[in-house]
Amino acid sequence: MGKHLNTVPWDLVVMNTSIIIAVIVILIIVVGVVAYLTLVHHPATISSTTSSVETTSTSFTLTSTSTTISTSSTSTSSTTTTSSSTTSSTTITTTQSVTLPPGANMLPYNPNNKTVFIYLAVTATGPAFNYNGTSNGQMKIYVPAGWNVMIILTNEQSIPHNANIVLNDTQIPNNPNISADGKILLYVGDSPSNFANNGILSGQTAVGILDNISAGYYWIACGITGHAENGMWADLIVSNSVSVPYFIISSSSSSTSTTHSWG
Repeated sequence: MGKHLNTVPWDLVVMNTSIIIAVIVILIIVVGVVAYLTLVHHPATISSTTSSVETTSTSFTLTSTSTTISTSSTSTSSTTTTSSSTTSSTTITTTQSVTLPPGANMLPYNPNNKTVFIYLAVTATGPAFNYNGTSNGQMKIYVPAGWNVMIILTNEQSIPHNANIVLNDTQIPNNPNISADGKILLYVGDSPSNFANNGILSGQTAVGILDNISAGYYWIACGITGHAENGMWADLIVSNSVSVPYFIISSSSSSTSTTHSWG
């Protein structure tokens, strides 16, 4: 008799294979769940270092008397004429102790940019042609060489006026035209083309600045024809021996305005 081979039914093989695959899938799911739970309950610790930044604040004090500048605008151009209808305010406060000559008064200034602020008012009282109630060089202004000179001019009279820094070659103005007495370096309230007949009107203010002024002897003078010759000028002395800006009224009889003296 022939031998019969033992054969496994095909449906049994398929069933066993399915069971094995199911078991593998279940094991994978179980392993994944366990790993997830482990991460949730034991999160990784991130170590961070916080840097502390120390900020140092440096303060400084400006120099001279407490002063408020009120002008409609400030310009570094050589010619500026503005109306007093709109004003801005800048305050310079100073505490530095400086020994000044007898009778001298310190001018407001900013030591950080070496700028001196010269307030000029053409007053309605006192001499007809005046700055701060003084005339004919009674007011002498001293400024360190190399500084910036800012002039703030206000007109209270009914006729126009201006202010110009003149590197003069005569002791006093002796010509109706100030350009005949020296070189005009700064125009305030006028311009190179109209300084002899143009200025700011009553109630107006003009501002101008001359940078890095050299040592020498100057005037601050009104350029309108005949005004300086009739007394509307002040001395401006710029020197390497001056450490802070100040002014002196040379005559005790001068009628310097108390309400418009340097701000």
